[in-house]
Amino acid sequence: MVLVTSVRDYINRMLQDISGMKVLILDSETVSNVSIVYSQSELLQKEVFLVEMIDSISASSESMSHLKAVYFVRPTSENVQKLRYQLANPRFGEYHLFFSNLLKDTQIHILADSDEQEVVQQVQEFYADFVAGDPYHFTLNMASNHLYMLPAVVDPSGLQRYSDRVVDGIAAVFLALKRRPVIRYQRTSDTAKRIAQETAKLMYQQESGLFDFRRTESSPLLLVIDRRDDPVTPLLNQWTYQAMVHELIGLQDNKVDLRAIGSLPKDQQVEVVLSSEQDAFFKSNMYENFGDIGMNIKRMVDDFQQVAKSNQNIQTVEDMARFVDNYPEYKKMQGNVSKHVTLVTEMSKLVEARKLMLVSQTEQDLACNGGQGAAYEAVTDLLNNESVSDIDRLRLVMLYALRYEKENPVQLMQLFNKLASRSPKYKQGLVQFLLKQAGVEKRTGDLFGNRDLLNIARNMARGLKGVENVYTQHQPLLFQTMESITRGRLRDVDYPFVGDHFQQGRPQEVVIFMVGGTTYEESRCVALQNSTNSGIRFILGGTAVLNSKRFLMDLEEAQRISRSGSHMV
Repeated sequence: MVLVTSVRDYINRMLQDISGMKVLILDSETVSNVSIVYSQSELLQKEVFLVEMIDSISASSESMSHLKAVYFVRPTSENVQKLRYQLANPRFGEYHLFFSNLLKDTQIHILADSDEQEVVQQVQEFYADFVAGDPYHFTLNMASNHLYMLPAVVDPSGLQRYSDRVVDGIAAVFLALKRRPVIRYQRTSDTAKRIAQETAKLMYQQESGLFDFRRTESSPLLLVIDRRDDPVTPLLNQWTYQAMVHELIGLQDNKVDLRAIGSLPKDQQVEVVLSSEQDAFFKSNMYENFGDIGMNIKRMVDDFQQVAKSNQNIQTVEDMARFVDNYPEYKKMQGNVSKHVTLVTEMSKLVEARKLMLVSQTEQDLACNGGQGAAYEAVTDLLNNESVSDIDRLRLVMLYALRYEKENPVQLMQLFNKLASRSPKYKQGLVQFLLKQAGVEKRTGDLFGNRDLLNIARNMARGLKGVENVYTQHQPLLFQTMESITRGRLRDVDYPFVGDHFQQGRPQEVVIFMVGGTTYEESRCVALQNSTNSGIRFILGGTAVLNSKRFLMDLEEAQRISRSGSHMV
């Protein structure tokens, strides 16, 4: 629960010590940081009667001196300028300023100079500069996520802003955890190296006093890696609940926008919350596979029907009183049943319409099993299948190219041509651009388990034993990385240390930060690893939470910029 708890504690401390009616003022990033861990009703309990964005506060001049303003914003120069203007013309009785990261001295001076009417009661740094979606998974929700794929020369200032934001986010996580880590990075990634070095500079030089926490037996580890080392995971269809919702419908800050589904009746076209903190059914089923989810939802529906039946049998005043007392819980249960039934029904329709069971079987074979000839036949058949969608055709060819880029160039070219004729909407060369970005020459890890003798043996053993479920046999490369860390076998040559701060013994806490974004398949992998009680607690973070659509969108944007040479961010 570590990260969610940290952010909730910060928000509690912000709100509970300020008595009376409050307005909470957020920016476009902190609104996600707060809403993902704190519900509207919880804010009301803390006497927050209004939540506003800092931009709309600037646009209005209406006086509200009866309210106390609680600002929680990132310490950007834009936000400081907006605050400067708002403090010069104060609309609220008091101002309590909380920033989600480190303030510069110059910014503090600007705020002090602007507070001529002495309305500011306090200025504090509360390090919640990240979105804590799950107990061991956080994201920075970066819009310009494609930048990690570009060489620094293409857009130096854009890449600098990108690196700065990542360093800020990582720093906030460690300040929230009250730890200073030993730092390692993936050798083959310039972006990972740059971020690791700049993070070390901040923690060990510029702000060494702030990060000088009580020493623990072994230092935590921060490992900065690059999405391009495992381009397979974000390309695969998913078959566990949370990952599947994100892949097929979309999950943003633990919310699903059902308005995107046109076929639903008007009253069901709403935004629903899917959070392990607020939904017990989701918490116990988020990592379960699709087949089991259907059975578990049926059980939930049966339980609800029993409750509904007992509510119909009201004969005495006591029955009526009991019904009124239990009504809020009944409505909540009804809403929960309706939400999960709607999601699973909608996903079942998509699975059928896009023939995803057929597609996914070939995807899993490409990711996990050898056999180039059979794979070529299977992909060719699916490219010719009218029911297979354009995005699924593209993903199949990409997975085939990543697996067999060196084996049969003629057949690979035939697949490129067939894809171009069947799905002309995809720009020429997107698969080749992926190989240039994340092909075998660029990768550090043993992605397909065919380089390292131990992995070859493991794959053979798995093949002999068979797999429990053909649709979920794939394991992300991250699983191997965590295994290497647990066994003390993460090679220094592939993942060098920054500076002269080395690991003494095995770390007890590890934060793995993935430049380019994480997936829910990987966050599931981390949660399952943490449940094994290996003595190491893993936390996964990244610049965004990907599904295949977002990964391809980032790839297309990077390709467009590389081609045009322009550097619009």
